[in-house]
Amino acid sequence: MKKLAALAMCATMCFASVMSVSAADTVKIGVFEPASGDNGAGGKQETLGIQYANSVAPTVEIDGTEYDVELVIVDNESSAEKAPTAASQLVSEGVSVVLGTYGSGAAIAASDTFAQAGVPAIGVTCTNPQVTEGNTHYFRICFLDPFQGTVLANFAADNFEAKKAYVLTKLGDDYSAGLGHYFSKAFQDLGGEVVEETFPEGNADFTSYITTAVNEGVDVIFAPTSTEAAQLIIDTAASQGVTVPMLAGDTWDSNVILSAAKGKDVQIYVTTFYQEGGDPEFDEGIKEWINSDKTNLANNGGDDTVAAVTAMGYDAYFTALEALKNAGTTDPAAVNEALWTTTYTGVTGAIAFDDVNGDAIRDTAYVKSANTESGTWDFVAEQGVN
Repeated sequence: MKKLAALAMCATMCFASVMSVSAADTVKIGVFEPASGDNGAGGKQETLGIQYANSVAPTVEIDGTEYDVELVIVDNESSAEKAPTAASQLVSEGVSVVLGTYGSGAAIAASDTFAQAGVPAIGVTCTNPQVTEGNTHYFRICFLDPFQGTVLANFAADNFEAKKAYVLTKLGDDYSAGLGHYFSKAFQDLGGEVVEETFPEGNADFTSYITTAVNEGVDVIFAPTSTEAAQLIIDTAASQGVTVPMLAGDTWDSNVILSAAKGKDVQIYVTTFYQEGGDPEFDEGIKEWINSDKTNLANNGGDDTVAAVTAMGYDAYFTALEALKNAGTTDPAAVNEALWTTTYTGVTGAIAFDDVNGDAIRDTAYVKSANTESGTWDFVAEQGVN
């Protein structure tokens, strides 16, 4: 009996030891994205890219030890007010690095929480300069709004000979206001005239705004908004017979927009980070993965269109793995330091961070137009800043 008891105790201790090793050999990556609110649709697509990358590479070798990579996913609800709480949840889970978020406002709001905990974050598509400005812990792999706004202003002037633009932004939204500001400045620097308006949180009727644009006789409409607001803007513009081009930034690069525009007599152009077809192997793999699971399909808006934010989420995950390898440890402080010199060539291009703010070194954006007959995106141009 004593021998059996000893064996049982040994088995229990051995099992506990194995569990301890297993737990020690797991590295956690936080996914700080909206699954609800104004940016929920985009956040889900960005998260899909991260999840797909995790399915492709579920482990990482750090200093000779193979670690399982666990994704800890939280919903920041597209809210600057709720973002710090979501960030605190990731910190309490012991993540080594955070990815996200879709929507600059939530990223800016959560920044101090990550800073105080000593946890680095990699912005995926949060383009407002304030995300990384003045800190050493928030990095990003996307281009910035000053660049994106200037690209769009140049595109409007060069392709449509636009002299007058209507700019509609959401009140209190850092992304919307920021991109609207940079577009307006660049357009005015080119000699153009700008008519600006803002709409409040929760607005569901854009009739008066589109009426203003029509009455002002503008050549283009620029509306850097969430996909939720964009659908309403597109419906209103179509119902009023607006035929001038509507321009937007990366948030409109979504199959939600394609669905809203399909069958309507509207012109829509967006700047974005990736054009489907840019990496056929990636496109084929993620389409198969999306179609293999009804939840993935639903989170991608019901079809297998590859969103640029999904490709960016994929690249952000692998950038995080490279940082972990370079750090040689899962310690967040070491990962933070390693990020400054981490590079990665992904499906969206070469990724490296500048030594001032940790911003991506990128000088090209893709311009796409919505094909309202087929419900797909047509590639227009790769465009930089003159």
